[in-house]
Amino acid sequence: MTQSNPGISKAVIPAAGLGTRFLPATKATPKEMLPVVDKPAIQYVVEEAVSAGLSDVLMITGRNKRPLEDHFDRNYELEEALSRKGDAGRLARVQESSDLATMHYVRQGDPRGLGHAVLCAAPHVGDQPFAVLLGDDLIDPRDPLLARMVEVQARLGGSVIALMEVDPSQIHQYGCAAVKPTGEDDVVQITELVEKPDPAEAPSNLAIIGRYVLDPAIFGILRETEPGRGGEIQLTDAIQKLADAHGTGTPHGTGAPHHANADSAPSGPRDGGPVHGVIFKGRRYDTGDRGDYLRAIVRLACEREDLGPEFRAWLRSFVTEEM
Repeated sequence: MTQSNPGISKAVIPAAGLGTRFLPATKATPKEMLPVVDKPAIQYVVEEAVSAGLSDVLMITGRNKRPLEDHFDRNYELEEALSRKGDAGRLARVQESSDLATMHYVRQGDPRGLGHAVLCAAPHVGDQPFAVLLGDDLIDPRDPLLARMVEVQARLGGSVIALMEVDPSQIHQYGCAAVKPTGEDDVVQITELVEKPDPAEAPSNLAIIGRYVLDPAIFGILRETEPGRGGEIQLTDAIQKLADAHGTGTPHGTGAPHHANADSAPSGPRDGGPVHGVIFKGRRYDTGDRGDYLRAIVRLACEREDLGPEFRAWLRSFVTEEM
């Protein structure tokens, strides 16, 4: 297991969305429970948190999300049936999800955006840095993004967000970051965040992907953040305020960076610290889009030792016939 900052043990996974892009499959089944090969998408996310050393996981849920709780709970009847059959392999796989981490759940209630979902975690998180993992982004376990972010936060303090280069024409689908270098190839300092900008106005092609390590000062800012784009409380707006408060951001309306100095920089443990980004160049699977969801299944199935050889052979034959 990857070692991490002992001060960070809690992960928050917002999972209250309706999954409308996958209707009718998500009419009665949470989108997070849709299978990616033979595991629900949400299990990959929890496994990622655990692999980064985070043993306490809080899911922010909503109506019709009970299957999430059931999946990570024990199923004694099923376990007993598999045990009687002597099916040790399937029994181990069933028990795996319930043994992953200490799981907690809280309902978001009124769906008021990602920022509001994160704010719902405040009583559980308390006064320690914590991670946020969005379920639509699956990060390949061979590319330990979250562990790297935790390590950066432990050294530099403040908050850390995950960034990834995308085609400039696609930046309007993401939050976008303006940055300046730090001397580390994959670490930058955030100066501005813009939620889903017009490509012509985007400050870069660095998109925010669904991994964050946040200072708990974010909660106080979220409580005062007015609804933004789409009438929702945007997490990116609150992170921008963290950067501004620490003297590293671009104050809204000025268009010019504010350079901190010893006289102007806030002090004290709750100024939230700086905001950095980790530029991720690894393998990411977007399960929030139907096409990318199917591609993720194909990629992961091809790489499985038990499925890959036969599946790849069939796939080559199928593609040849279709061309």
